[in-house]
Formats: sequence, structure tokens, C-alpha cells
Amino acid sequence: QVQLAESGGGSVQSGGSLRLSCVASGTLSDMYVMGWYRGKQRELVAVISASGVPNYADSVQGRFTISRGGTSAYLQMTDLKPEDTAVYYCNSGSLSVRAPGNFWGQGTQVTVST
Repeated sequence: QVQLAESGGGSVQSGGSLRLSCVASGTLSDMYVMGWYRGKQRELVAVISASGVPNYADSVQGRFTISRGGTSAYLQMTDLKPEDTAVYYCNSGSLSVRAPGNFWGQGTQVTVST
């Protein structure tokens, strides 16, 4: 049984920074893509392949940095804006960066105030 646990969310002012972490428990292949999504529509934020190649949504390019260590994933968020406010979900279980996998974390709230 795979579980993904996010941490690091919180409330910051516009221009601030946060670092999200995702740790997997259970048997999760490190060949899977790790990704971050946000909101009720599970909008793609960033994904990173098993080989470490990142892809970002246009809205966060240059401000967010995704990284991974095996089956852990991190999202360094800088220059945060109010429109970044959302619940952020960690995802894995897919071998492709084009679609999310079946494993989701419970989410961590990020709130950015003006």
C-alpha cells in the first residue's frame, strides 16, 4: 500500500517562499514520475522524471523548483503570489510526465496574502 505524505504548507505574504516535501511509504518504484498538482481541478504545477528532468506550468516557471531524491519529492516555491493559494498535492505512479499517476497525497494548504 503506497501512501504519499506532504508537508511544508502554510501562510505567507506575497513575495515569500515555502518548501513543500513529499515522502512516500510502502513500495513505490523510483522509476515513477513525481509531481505536484494544486486545487480542486488538480492543476499541474511541476513534475520530475525518474532521471531528474523537470517540467513546469507556465505560471510557475522561474519561481518554483522541483527536485527529488528517490521516491521523495520537493517543491521550492519563491516569489509567491496570491494566485498560488491552493491545496498542493503530491502525485506518483505514472511512468509518463503527461498524465498523473494513481497515488495522491492528502494535500497541504498554501495560502499567500497580499
